[in-house]
Amino acid sequence: MLTRRTLVVALIAAIAMPSLAAAQATTPSAATIERKLEATPRVKLRPNERVTIREFKRRPDLRRMARSIDIQSINFAFGSAAISSSQYDKIENIADALQRILRRDPGARVLIEGHTDAVGSFQSNQILSEQRAASLKRTLVREFGVPGYALETVGYGEEFLLVPTQNENWRNRRVTLRRFDDFIR
Repeated sequence: MLTRRTLVVALIAAIAMPSLAAAQATTPSAATIERKLEATPRVKLRPNERVTIREFKRRPDLRRMARSIDIQSINFAFGSAAISSSQYDKIENIADALQRILRRDPGARVLIEGHTDAVGSFQSNQILSEQRAASLKRTLVREFGVPGYALETVGYGEEFLLVPTQNENWRNRRVTLRRFDDFIR
């Protein structure tokens, strides 16, 4: 028998879920991802200004200048880095875009940045974000044949929140793809 409270909770969930589900389900097309990662670079570094991959990962000023796209549609469960096979249609868009870019420019390199929301300790969020980035790379390489040499990973934990809140927010649980071959030696 359903209680009044159970019915109210179910009704609220039914009303809230379509907008949340729709927002999370919106995956950029392969063409959009490709266009963002192939856009004209905002800045061209001279050879003596280029940095190592490690330096690039640590320099937000350089990363902001790089061509990038946030992918919020991969539904990471709270506290998880697992990517279920039900998410593969979304990842296929990423793989298609990366493979087309690499066919045209075999020297292209993409950084997969993992992010979390601010719930939990700084250290646990840092580890989780690294695991999310690694999980996406592993799926792109193993399931979709994207060459591993073209992908680097890094985790930023709760450092770069899209929605500044200490509460759980799915928009902060994301990955960002950032093209960095213009910046490294």
